[in-house]
Amino acid sequence: MSETIAAISTALYPAGIGVVRLSGDDAFLIADKIWRSNSGKKLMDMPANTAAVGIVHDEETDIDECVALVFKEPHSFTGENVVELSCHGGVYILRRVLEAAIKSGARPAGPGEFTKRAFLNGKMDLTEAEAVMDLISAQGETAARAALSQHKGALFKEIEKVKKNLIELSADITAWVDFPDEDVPSLEPKTLINTLSDVKNELEKLRDNYSRGRIIKEGVETVIIGRPNVGKSTLMNAISGYEKSIVTEIPGTTRDVVEDSVAFAGVVLKLWDTAGIRETDDPVESIGVKRAKEKLDDAQLILAVFDGSKELTDDDKKIIEQTSGRHVIAVVNKCDLPLKIDKSYIENRIKPIVYISAGKQEGIENLEEKIKEIIGTSSFDPSAAYLANLRQLECVKRADEAINMAIDTVEKGFTLDAVTVFIDDALNAIFELTGERASDSVIDRVFSKFCIGK
Repeated sequence: MSETIAAISTALYPAGIGVVRLSGDDAFLIADKIWRSNSGKKLMDMPANTAAVGIVHDEETDIDECVALVFKEPHSFTGENVVELSCHGGVYILRRVLEAAIKSGARPAGPGEFTKRAFLNGKMDLTEAEAVMDLISAQGETAARAALSQHKGALFKEIEKVKKNLIELSADITAWVDFPDEDVPSLEPKTLINTLSDVKNELEKLRDNYSRGRIIKEGVETVIIGRPNVGKSTLMNAISGYEKSIVTEIPGTTRDVVEDSVAFAGVVLKLWDTAGIRETDDPVESIGVKRAKEKLDDAQLILAVFDGSKELTDDDKKIIEQTSGRHVIAVVNKCDLPLKIDKSYIENRIKPIVYISAGKQEGIENLEEKIKEIIGTSSFDPSAAYLANLRQLECVKRADEAINMAIDTVEKGFTLDAVTVFIDDALNAIFELTGERASDSVIDRVFSKFCIGK
């Protein structure tokens, strides 16, 4: 018998609608204690997947008019009996409804406990459950599409193919070893290696896709640098879509790092507009320059901005030297004016290079495409399987290492018993990835990162 849990499943912020969710064996019984329908019908007597209007109340008074939705086991999100009370979205109202449910026998839900119950009840595997939180926290279209794809089982289906091949191979080896007198076909080393290599290739594809998936999910630390008055703040505003940074004709207007997160080029750019990098005796400006250089060290992507209407300065050339070997795009700004900059000097040292007029919003689309190319998301397929977090990556790494050991064991001519040891190690890592054999501590750690109510 499962305890009935309750939580506010919408944000604690004034809104048109707020939802208090109950899940467990006594969800209908408890909800009927705090809700009465206008028709007098009890929730436990309502058909599954139906709704009714009524009043939610506590022992003392009516709290709010409310719509109750009924979902019956096993055809609900958690696989249990579920009631969702949709009230007016006032924080005070929602808290009173939750208190009423707890006083009537429900227990406050822990972080991610509804999704955890869905996992434990076989409604989804662990990778699909983890994608729920990624879907909630997605800040851009690509991240949302990718998370939804994982929630619908993209990674699970890919891993199932790998698991199926390993289980069949393990079964064939076991049959050949345990029943030598039976008419069991022998396993040639070449056949074993080919099968194991196919599995290894699939695992390595997932490992290779991790960095791009992480960028889609978490965003890119992006620094805009350049000497004063080349148009860094104007570019920041053009990408952000509003005036985040102060723009004037006075060099050195930006004295500190200005931060913003924007959806651009299909991902979230964590933008840093920095103070103009140059030699200065101004103590305040020098602090800004120092911070700009510190941000440059941490950046995953650098947008180095140059004034196309002027010749390159020594400060420009120092910036080019500082960004050598990094993920950098040279952004030649003010291209609506006659170009005086030495294009060949930049092109020989930084690739790619984009010509724009940030003030007139010209060339921004070209910058967007170059960003996609340099961070590797131009060919990213949101519907494809990818590893969404470090836990998943570690499981695949362990499986991959075990397969390498199995191949090495075959090549060195060891007995098939030894090969099965490493195949079992690979399977155990995969079972942990999907949650089939994950320990309680691993499962608890996954769901501890969830918000309460989901």
